[in-house]
Formats: sequence, structure tokens, C-alpha cells
Amino acid sequence: SDLFLGAFFMPERLMKIWTNQAELIPEGAKYLKTVSFSYLFMGISQVYLAIMKSCERVKLSSVISVLTLGLNIIMNGIFIFGLLGFPEMGITGAAFATSLARGIELILCMADYLRQKIMPVSLAKIFDIKRELVKDFIKYSLPALVNDVMWVLAYSVYSIIMGHIGSDIVAANSIVGVPTNILTTIGFAVSSGSSILLGKELGRNKIEEAKQDASAILFTAFISSLAAGLILIICHPLILHIASGMGDITETALDYLSTMIYISSVYQVGQVINTTIITSLFRAGGDAKFGMICDIVTMWTFAVPVGLIGAFVLELPPMTVYLLMRLDEFVKMIPEFVHYKNGKWLKNITRDIA
Repeated sequence: SDLFLGAFFMPERLMKIWTNQAELIPEGAKYLKTVSFSYLFMGISQVYLAIMKSCERVKLSSVISVLTLGLNIIMNGIFIFGLLGFPEMGITGAAFATSLARGIELILCMADYLRQKIMPVSLAKIFDIKRELVKDFIKYSLPALVNDVMWVLAYSVYSIIMGHIGSDIVAANSIVGVPTNILTTIGFAVSSGSSILLGKELGRNKIEEAKQDASAILFTAFISSLAAGLILIICHPLILHIASGMGDITETALDYLSTMIYISSVYQVGQVINTTIITSLFRAGGDAKFGMICDIVTMWTFAVPVGLIGAFVLELPPMTVYLLMRLDEFVKMIPEFVHYKNGKWLKNITRDIA
């Protein structure tokens, strides 16, 4: 709700934090104000979809997510370019499509909540939780919450750094993010689904089975990330061709984009592996604290300072700064693998309460 209020009532002020490029601020503010409603909707729907997955209702949660994504893509085309008789809205149309799709997602989630039989509908029953479980929830979830918040803040600083370097690097980064996010979907899906599998095995005290499955999961994540990186490199000419067809993209931005594709093809390998280890394997064993420390240290004592110093003190070339900020995923791998190999994170954290 705070993000919604800020984006709706102070979009220009927020944009000035992310960039000092005068030509980007008005358009970005229009987008932020319209897309702000999606933040409000997602704050509820994404939590509910996560709960559905934890209750092994993965098929329906996947259907809702895929349907929302499909509607978002279709409505983006309709509202951006003014198809099917609708007015051409440009960047505002993209934001409106996103908010509308997320609103539909929320409606579908609420409709399912009212008809499902697994979770209680009564608020009294929802908050009727044993004290021991509340303590466990705080113990195991608080480090994960801090981890995710600090991770998001660090990535916001990355965006702020690039936004103050220039509009060309912002444009190139926004373009390379689309194919990269699509190609890493399989790796992140492996990470998300495996946490449920390992949690169940550890809860049944099947420690050795969980250890073997963890190795298989990590190998699968590695292979999928390598495949994604290879596909990204193969699609390099196609991505540049599509980007060059955009009338307002500069030659400098295209040069940046070309380099970013190669950097991203390697970077996403580390990103997928680290996400699998930290948010899936470690958290399944209740060891969110190690991942939190690892992420905070590498991002806030390495990537963020290096990016700030490189951009504003040493005034290094934009692509050098971009590369330096992408090295954190490989720096954190060293302590992660040491902790992963010692197996201390493999614990049964379930509790029997009458």
C-alpha cells in the first residue's frame, strides 16, 4: 500500500530519485501513476498464489498466473497501439494494461478463496494460531523478509545508478530484461517448486533423500540456466534487429544492448543458481538467515559501493559499471557452496502441536 500511495501521489518525485534525465521523468511519472494500482492488487494476489503453491494447488495457481500474463500481453498491444477501436495510449496504455490484468488476477484469487476447502474463510480461525507456531514463523520468516527487502532495495540502487548514467543505458537495460526474464523462467520455476518438495521430505525426517534431491535440483537449475544463456546468445542478432526497429532507440543504446546480452547470458547462470540455493534449498531447511547475510554482505558491501564509486567517482564507462554490478552473484557463490556442502542447513523444522 505504501508503494501504491507513493507511485500514485508522488510519481514525479519518485522518478527524480531513479533518474536525472529530464526527458524520462514526465513519461515515467505517467506510467507510475497508472501502474500504481497493480502494486495494490499484487500485494494481495501474489501472497495468495504463494499460499496456493504451499498447499500443493499448483495447477490452479499456474493457470491464474498464465492467464494473467496472457491478458497482460494482449491488452498491452491493444492499449499501447490503439487496436480494436481503442485509443492509442502509448506508455500509459502499458501501465493501464498491467493494472487491469493484476486486477483480474486478484478477482480470480478471491473467487477461489471463497470456494476452496483447504484454508479457513473465517478471520477468527485464520488468526487462531498456537503461540509456538507464531514464534517459529517469526524465527524462520523474518530473515527471509529482511533478505528480500534488502535485495529489492539493492536492485533499486542499481536502477538509480543506471538512471543517472544516461537514458541510453536505461533503454538498453529495459530491452535486455525482457528476453532474460523469459528465459530464466524455467530455472526460477525449478527453484520455486523444489522448496515444497524438500520441505515435505525434511518434515518427514528423510534427510538423506532430501540431500540427494537437493543435488538433483541444483544440477537441473544449472543446466536450465546454461541453456537459457546459450539461447540468449543465439538470439543476439534477432534481439538487436527487433530493437533497431524501434524508431527512438539510439546507436549508443544498441551498442550497450549488444554488450548487455553477452553479460546477461552469463549473469543469469549465477542468478538462477543462487536463487535456487538461497530461496529454495536453504529456506526449505529453515536456514533463511545464512542466505540473508550472504545477500546483504555481497550486495551492500560489494555491488552497490562498486557501482556507485565506478559511476560517480571514477566515472568508468557505462558498460564497465554494468559489468561490475553484475559480479555479486558470483562473489556470493563461494560462501554459499561451502555452506551447501557442509549440509548443516538440512533440518526438520516441523512441530507437532495438538
